[in-house]
Amino acid sequence: MPAITKLLIANRGEIAARIIRSAHALGIATVAVYSDPDAAAPYVTLADEAVRLPGAAPADTYLRGDLVVAAAATAGADAVHPGYGFLSENAGFARACADAGLTFVGPRPETIEAMGDKVRAKAIMAEADVPVLPSATVTDTTDLDQVSAAGAAVGFPLLVKAAFGGGGRGMRLVADPAELAEAVTSARREAASAFGDGTVFLERFVTDPRHVEVQIVGDAHGDVVHLFERECSIQRRYQKIVEECPSPAVDDDLRDALTAAAVAAGWAIGYTGAGTVEFVLDRNGGFYFLEMNTRLQVEHPVTEEVTGLDLVELQLRIAEGEPLPASARQARISGHAIEVRLYAEDVPAGFVPTTGTLHRFAFPPALGIRVDTGFRDGSAVSPHYDAMLAKVIAHGPTRADAARRLARALGRAAIHGVTTNRDLLVAILREPEFLAGGTDRRRCSARCRPAGATSSPPRSASATPRRASPARSPTGSAGTAPTPRSTALPCRRSSSRPARTGSIWRSTAPAGSTGSTASAPTPTSTPATARPRCPRPRGSAIRPSWHRPGRCWPRCPAWFGGCWPNPARWSPRASRSWCWRR
Repeated sequence: MPAITKLLIANRGEIAARIIRSAHALGIATVAVYSDPDAAAPYVTLADEAVRLPGAAPADTYLRGDLVVAAAATAGADAVHPGYGFLSENAGFARACADAGLTFVGPRPETIEAMGDKVRAKAIMAEADVPVLPSATVTDTTDLDQVSAAGAAVGFPLLVKAAFGGGGRGMRLVADPAELAEAVTSARREAASAFGDGTVFLERFVTDPRHVEVQIVGDAHGDVVHLFERECSIQRRYQKIVEECPSPAVDDDLRDALTAAAVAAGWAIGYTGAGTVEFVLDRNGGFYFLEMNTRLQVEHPVTEEVTGLDLVELQLRIAEGEPLPASARQARISGHAIEVRLYAEDVPAGFVPTTGTLHRFAFPPALGIRVDTGFRDGSAVSPHYDAMLAKVIAHGPTRADAARRLARALGRAAIHGVTTNRDLLVAILREPEFLAGGTDRRRCSARCRPAGATSSPPRSASATPRRASPARSPTGSAGTAPTPRSTALPCRRSSSRPARTGSIWRSTAPAGSTGSTASAPTPTSTPATARPRCPRPRGSAIRPSWHRPGRCWPRCPAWFGGCWPNPARWSPRASRSWCWRR
């Protein structure tokens, strides 16, 4: 395979910047592609060259494989790295790159195709003696009687899952056989809309499961090795928000079994590049194949932190035909790493994405802290793409050390202009149950999620007015996410602000308010309280010292540009009527 001299990154945001840095470290020139909303994004200026993809929606830009291939030809690139999401698991795009004489940094198109079909993937894994859950496929020709028989054979409770999708789309949990037909119908409808294929399959549901995945790396010479496991059980909407390596639930014996199964999966399909084999782990230590991601995972930094390896560098070297280095073959776990995904979203409203301008976005340097982001001061959070602002990773000698470092780093970050899930992440990291290793995939929905949506969301000191926005498209899907919440001017007191008791968010919305119907067990020792007011009475003069950075109660966006339109024109008189605590 020829050496890579110029690499085009067919992605955006933090992963594009991440790949660019590793490519530059290897002396490889880089080319970025960008949509109109991303014209001023940091990764665009970080690359050596940039090519515009006209438009804004993913379907018109980053999901257009023909435009990406044309951009590579225009820039003279000889290789394409897809990152994660978008075209990273598109076998047709991988073939188009090969037809154009471009090196695709990833597995062969046949491998992508085989693992993209979850029904076929389960069959391949079963043949390779990788444990799989009982399942049955439901196609357009399957009638209701056959669906009922298949459900009885699989056993209840069961999951209805899209055969060609992911991210929770087209997924339904069914506990009652009487509900199966309706669940299959709605899941097929959603799968057809999101992925273009309505095929679904039934799979036995594991009660109180853990989501554990194994990182594998294979070269073109037939060697496949593992780089240990990652715990990804804490999720919301079937999407991970906290990941760590190693898993607190995996001992040495279980680790040996898990990693051996993952390597066997890689050998079964002749895997090349970096990939992830995902398993569901039951309460008795049994594990079962879930799916295989034929790309770099969002959470790959935790593996890098504990092994000291650069997975993007490994991908590039493997794409050039090099064998696996000794550092990968002899990798060892050093310490513990935890990653959280910082999202621009309104947690009490049901994790609804938010939009706006990041007036301030900075993480103070700290020992053992790594921040992968595609944003900076002044960046706009667009409604067109995924709501993730950053991945914040902490590495420490122990799990407790990593959790403390990460919680402190999040708390010290300056994030002004957009509502985020920071408070939720800090609450999880400081939760005694989490620190004891008691994570499970229902953590957010059962405990951290509020009992109901509120008419006015909780705001950080930097909250700004937000306009109604069209639905987002996740980074890795052409589908749509819930429409961002529209909010009126923020500088008014609301009695429905959620109160935080211990580490659990609890809604204090008045009776009759609408929103999520999910319930959460909440402590009752501390009564819900209304939103705290400004320390100064209405109409009194507020000294400027109250509004200097770090000295407000706790902070006031009048200084940071959150409420007052022009922070340069701040005055005590102006802050009297605009302080956000009123």
